[in-house]
This record gives sequence, C-alpha cells and structure tokens, in this order.
Amino acid sequence: MDLQLHGKTALVTGSTAGIGQAIAQSLAAEGATVLINGRSEDRVAQAINDISKNVKNADLKPAVADLSTNEGFESLTKKYPDLDILINNMGIFPTRDFFEISDSEWEHIFNVNVMSGIRLSRHYLEKMLQKKEGRIIFISSESAISPAMEMVHYSATKTTQLAISRSLAELTRGTNVTVNTILPGSTLTQGVEEMLDNLYPNEKLTLEEAEKKFMSNNRPTSIIQRLIRPKEIGDFATYISSPLSSAINGTALRVDGGLVRSVF
Repeated sequence: MDLQLHGKTALVTGSTAGIGQAIAQSLAAEGATVLINGRSEDRVAQAINDISKNVKNADLKPAVADLSTNEGFESLTKKYPDLDILINNMGIFPTRDFFEISDSEWEHIFNVNVMSGIRLSRHYLEKMLQKKEGRIIFISSESAISPAMEMVHYSATKTTQLAISRSLAELTRGTNVTVNTILPGSTLTQGVEEMLDNLYPNEKLTLEEAEKKFMSNNRPTSIIQRLIRPKEIGDFATYISSPLSSAINGTALRVDGGLVRSVF
C-alpha cells in the first residue's frame, strides 16, 4: 500500500530511541523526510545512523533541541519553520510514590510530556490550517484512561494530552488537517527491557520468560499476552500520518493489545 508520504516532512520528538525511533524509521521507509529529535548531538547522530542502516536512502535530518524548554522550541522552529507531520512523542515515565513527588518534579514532567507538544502544536498547527493540510499526533499511553497508581504524575500528563488533542481537532473543521492521539500499551523498548532485568534479578530468566511473567503478573488483562513491539506502534502512527487516514480526526486510538477492558 502506498501511504503517499513521499515529499512530506515529519518531526518526531524524542526519536533517538524506543517508540519515537520506530515511528521515525517507519515514516522514512515510506519516503517522508524525517527530523530526528533529541537533546544530544551524539544520540541524534547515532539514531540517524541506525535508521539509515535499516532504510535505504532514508532522508533524515538532525533536530537537536531540548523541547521541554522554550529555548529548545525556539531554536528548532527557527531552523525548521514548517512541516507536514508533527508527532508529539517525547515523554518520561518515572515511577514514584505520590507522596514523594515534589512540586518541581510535577513541573518537570508537565514541561516534558505536555508543554513540549503544546508549544510545537501552537506553532505548526496554525501553518497547517493555512495550507488546509497536515497531521498532528500525540503519543499518549493506556495510562491516560487506566491510571497507574505508581505513576500518578505520568498518568495525569497522558490524560491531559487527550483533552489537548481533541480540542485542537475542533480547530481543523473543513480542512484536511487532522489531530489524533495514539495510546500504546506496554511496549518492549530498551527501557522496559532494563525494567524486566531489574524485576527478576536472581531468577536467570530469558527476555522471553521475563516478558511472559511480567504480562501474567502485571498486565493480566492483555489479550495478546505479550509486550507490544515498537515497530507495531511506528507502523500504525505512519498510517495515521498518511493522507489515507483523512477520515480519522479528533480520536483517541488504542494500540494496547486489548489491555484496557472497554468497548470504547
């Protein structure tokens, strides 16, 4: 299937690893020019190198900036003032007891997970509306609708993204601009692999065994009973970025393997 992304320019925030890199790679494989974002020049360069090994003739450009700050936002949008696709993916998910989360930690996670997407959407959506063409996608989490008690602040930011996305979609009436949110379930990123190692340090489990035990003990409602692979999220996000998805707008789209027991 031709997703008609040749000639399109996409920014994927937080695309040096995990789901963000998988989205960037999938977009590049479909012919889009992809801006690879991270805070470190070395990590951005490494991500570009890794994607280029997997996608022949990938058109990738560095977008080094800390987008949790206004200074980072200003530097990136000055270098890349216009684009066709914005993927608000960057996010952090520290596990902390609610009673130990300080005001400064609340502010930091909102700056990373929420304000980065607000600033970028405010800049790029206006230009998309002028052209009457474009895509904005927020990468949220199943925690947005099934909050995790060990990550209250994270869950709050992911729920906030749903409200922002739906509100922005209302501004796109009568255009070919869409704003949607994707809610991944538990995904096998490098960070999750490290978490599994820490969960069962003395049991000498293979990754496959640790994954199975984690899903059984910690995610029993999952229908697929495995962790989602980043590529599965990346390919879905690429489809939602495509002109072929034009009838999908203002929607929260779950890619959670049936983890959340809901008909909606």
